[in-house]
Amino acid sequence: MKNNLFFSILFFCATILPMTAQNTQGIFENTTDVGAVKHKGNTDYDMNTQTYTLSGSGTNIWFEKDEFHFAHKKLNGDFILRTRGKLLGEGVDPHRKLGWMVRTGLKTGSAMVCGTVHGDGLTAIQYRKKDGMNVEEVKSPIKMPDIIQLERRGRSFFFSVAKYGEPFWTVEVPDFDFPEEMLAGLFICSHNADVVEKAEFENVRIVLPAPTDFVPYTDYIGSHLELMEVETGKRKIIYSVKNSIQAPNWTSDNKALIYNSEGLLYRYDLATDKSSVLHTDFVAKNNNDHVLSFDGKMLGLSSSSGELEDGSLIYTVPVSGGVPKRITAKGPSYLHGWSPDGKWLTYTAGRNDIYNIYKIPSDGSGPEIKLTDKPTLDDGSEYSPDGKYIYFNSARTGTMELWRMHPDGSHQEQLTNDDLQNWFPHISPNGKWIVFLSYLPEVDAADHPFYKHVYLRRIPVGGGEAKVIAYLYGGQGTINVPSWSPDGKYIAFISNSVVE
Repeated sequence: MKNNLFFSILFFCATILPMTAQNTQGIFENTTDVGAVKHKGNTDYDMNTQTYTLSGSGTNIWFEKDEFHFAHKKLNGDFILRTRGKLLGEGVDPHRKLGWMVRTGLKTGSAMVCGTVHGDGLTAIQYRKKDGMNVEEVKSPIKMPDIIQLERRGRSFFFSVAKYGEPFWTVEVPDFDFPEEMLAGLFICSHNADVVEKAEFENVRIVLPAPTDFVPYTDYIGSHLELMEVETGKRKIIYSVKNSIQAPNWTSDNKALIYNSEGLLYRYDLATDKSSVLHTDFVAKNNNDHVLSFDGKMLGLSSSSGELEDGSLIYTVPVSGGVPKRITAKGPSYLHGWSPDGKWLTYTAGRNDIYNIYKIPSDGSGPEIKLTDKPTLDDGSEYSPDGKYIYFNSARTGTMELWRMHPDGSHQEQLTNDDLQNWFPHISPNGKWIVFLSYLPEVDAADHPFYKHVYLRRIPVGGGEAKVIAYLYGGQGTINVPSWSPDGKYIAFISNSVVE
């Protein structure tokens, strides 16, 4: 497409909003060496790629004292630290190490916990529960992972690691008597006093999760609008707000993203990094089920702007905004798909308190047609670009899995079968891939809540092995709607954190 070059430049050069920090330390407040290191360490932050490079020396992080280089900030209460990291070069000592660290102070023997990956592949959560104590550890069976996550949850720390593409392995270490305020950040240690080693960290995220007493659909935390290159997993935050924004659509002209927030729709201009209201006249109370037609000219909406007893209804409006046209006669109806020829809308509807998938003429000229008929939830229906299939997710087997069927509802076949809860299949523009959201097994099959640990995964359209392409904190509103770029190289989605 003619806009490919434009977007490639945008992806690597977009201006980031203040929460990602306009300074050489990025999201960190300070960088320092801890202990009597021989060679001064350094932290470099590339604002264009949001990548950190740390260099440092130090004899070890072990026994009762530590020596290393540290990029850090103060954090209070619970948090989630996540990155994709790697050591650079062949290295000198096999025990050189990198990872996340949380400390009570900067003294060499301060109490601390770190999620560590060594040069020889050894991976462990290592910790000193009190100042001056020897370090203890719990080793991971995963050798040389590149996805590293360290989470504080009350008095426990959870260490999670994965090789990119695979789910996390996780261990909990309980009973830390640490203060509320801690120093948290990235570290590198050469394990050789005379040597300086380097490590690179991308997709660095410090997540401040929702409080334990938050009320779903009443209380909200902040949002990051992110873009990701699907093949490499490289991500970039392009827009951050303190409230809830949800479900970005990518316009077919490659110029904007459309998302919803607090009942309104917004257009985020990729060239100017500006967001503006997309006017939909009397239709407010818009939810995160909004879909663009394949030709990019029309926008379908789900909104609770009609009679109270109807709940969510479906409307259509020109993509530039205007006075919407009501399509569904009754609700609740939640839009998810538009046929490639523009003639049909497909949606989830609650009829007699059972939610199945329906379709209806996009001009509202005919009755709705029921496509699935199960007592369990069917949701997330979306047409393939060639119009041959409708993809959807269904809880009919006891877990939420991906399915597909012919446009008349026939030949329903299951595509995924694992212990995760899989939602919202989105088909790539070339019709070869599905990107979807996966919750962990403890989430109920019929629920898709806010503010959980989730994966974005990818499979071939006919089913097959699922590969994790993003590890994030989100869920409801992350990727409810089609959000592939027109060239199929990128996706847009929402991750969540309290934004300070």
